[in-house]
Amino acid sequence: MKTRLKPAYIAFISLLLILSTYACGASMKKPDIKLNPNPRMRYEITMTIHGAPGPFDRIEGSIDYKVGNPASVPLTPFSGATVEPQRHETVEFRKVGENVYKAEIYADMFLDEDYFGQGVCHWVVEGLSADLIVGSHNLSPAIFRDDIFSGATITRYFANISYTFRDRSSIDIGSSDPKDYKRPDDTFSVTLSSTESFP
Repeated sequence: MKTRLKPAYIAFISLLLILSTYACGASMKKPDIKLNPNPRMRYEITMTIHGAPGPFDRIEGSIDYKVGNPASVPLTPFSGATVEPQRHETVEFRKVGENVYKAEIYADMFLDEDYFGQGVCHWVVEGLSADLIVGSHNLSPAIFRDDIFSGATITRYFANISYTFRDRSSIDIGSSDPKDYKRPDDTFSVTLSSTESFP
């Protein structure tokens, strides 16, 4: 026996389909993010490795940016939350000495602009990570926004045994205190420091 749908129910289903289509379209819409043609907030990040048990297969880095004022970003349909645009960019660490590497970043790499018609989006740095890679294993110390801007020095400690985990596809972010390990003396450290570098 066929079931006859009530007009009100049909209208409700139709409305859901329309809203779902709108939501999918809205979630796929991406702003045309532009690079700042004249960045001036330049910082030099120095990384020094102390006492590592061996060399690394490669050393890489990355920096994360996001829009820091959520009011400039439209609400996500249904959830009512804002999802601020983010960018994940690579950073090149250049070897400048024995176990010393330097990288340059721009805090104002992206252009502050009204991307959504709700006011100017202001980009901010979230943090920078170094990637000391052995096989599939990544030892990844980080320095975050406030420490970058204040010119702070951050040291992370890693257990020497972590260096031997080359067959593990894993990330080790280290610890701020070697005493967090069972064998504090059996560790090495990575220090990240920030200096403002005027263009």
